Amino acid sequence: MAPVKGVRRQTIEQTMERLPQGVRRLAVQLRTPISVDLLWSVLTDYDQLSRFIPNLSSSTLDWREANRVRLSQVGSQQLLGLRFSASVQLELVEHRPEGLLQFRMLKGDFRRFEGSWRLQTLPDGSSLLYDLTVQGCLGMPVALIEQRLRSDLSANLLAVEREAQRRLSLS
Repeated sequence: MAPVKGVRRQTIEQTMERLPQGVRRLAVQLRTPISVDLLWSVLTDYDQLSRFIPNLSSSTLDWREANRVRLSQVGSQQLLGLRFSASVQLELVEHRPEGLLQFRMLKGDFRRFEGSWRLQTLPDGSSLLYDLTVQGCLGMPVALIEQRLRSDLSANLLAVEREAQRRLSLS
């Protein structure tokens, strides 16, 4: 997909922390000329996320009460020639004025899965930061999770930006 006219190339930065017991904390930041408002509308379009987020097979809004949301999601991908899928039920809390979307797993195929999306206005656009703390289920090799998350998280942020560009071009 060609970038929207006048939209410069984004910048991605990524860090990873190795914590005890196979826990990994990853942070990925995207700087983009896309507005915070448009990025927020893409991130909170919960029923449509699986349409544009790679390896997200389904995303369903189960319920909403004020700024609290419950989602059911299934991710799926090829790992070592095998199809692997993981399900999670997430509780999200939207803090729109602060540009913060916090989430935590209520139940699912991980021992721990929590984090946040943080949006910030910059002089030349905005920053989108995804922070994830994850611990795989028993028997899931930590190195495998780590490797996949590193590539998937950057791809997810780029997918959010592409969807925002697509919506901008339609308006």
